[in-house]
Amino acid sequence: MNKYIKIILLLFLVLLLFLVRAYSAELFYDPLIEYFKNDYLYTKIPHINTWHLMIDMLFRYVINSLISLGIIWVLFERVDYLKFSGFFLMLAFMILIIAFMLLLRDQLQNGYLLVFYIRRFIIHPLFLLLLLPAFYYQKLSNR
Repeated sequence: MNKYIKIILLLFLVLLLFLVRAYSAELFYDPLIEYFKNDYLYTKIPHINTWHLMIDMLFRYVINSLISLGIIWVLFERVDYLKFSGFFLMLAFMILIIAFMLLLRDQLQNGYLLVFYIRRFIIHPLFLLLLLPAFYYQKLSNR
């Protein structure tokens, strides 16, 4: 792939990640955003439509994952990296959403930090920050 096309595609995909983040309040149901912005240590957890939250988190995770897979493809152009990333992202979502829902079901009785960070991993493309250096290292060690 041409170097300039690669740069333009990367900038476009990163811009898409920023747009998902910028318009998340309008696009996705997440009452925990306001809860964690305010005085969450002293207030009760708001009423949450669990299924609506779970579906919207899945939708947001899928959007971020597809953009992340696009970034990985543009940077490395390797199908095996895409397959591994896809499997890893799918498995991570299943584990994280189950843990998130179990903790949320308990109304944050065991604390809020674990729920806060699990939610962060679900709604933000943090796994991309783990996968890119790993693939770069893999690429360098295979030379």
